[in-house]
Amino acid sequence: MANPAAKSQRVFKTAWFSKASAKALITDTELCFAIRQVMLGQCDDLGGGVFKKRLDKNRSRSIILAKGARYWVYAYLFAKKDKANIEKQDLADLRALAAVYARKSEAEIATELHQKKLVEICHDQESQI
Repeated sequence: MANPAAKSQRVFKTAWFSKASAKALITDTELCFAIRQVMLGQCDDLGGGVFKKRLDKNRSRSIILAKGARYWVYAYLFAKKDKANIEKQDLADLRALAAVYARKSEAEIATELHQKKLVEICHDQESQI
């Protein structure tokens, strides 16, 4: 059986997540390390293509969307001290957003990158993901 972490997959963060992670001093290197762990199942699977991963020495929680296994998108970040978990309605909205990303074409992703709605990360470490 192939190692799921060995597959070459694209990893992004939304513009909002990019600002929030910079404010929290969470680097792309930490995000790339964390996404490899997520690909290996070392995270909380919230269902519907939504995953929760602890970051920043367990001080922050990230929400990652990955339905369809084509794109991994860091979408939401919150501090453990501010919020214990996400609300049911927020989770439903995130699952719907994961489904949207699963349907996106390469051209749509390229447009979002050009418009700076998405930032691609881990591209220099592609063979390690």
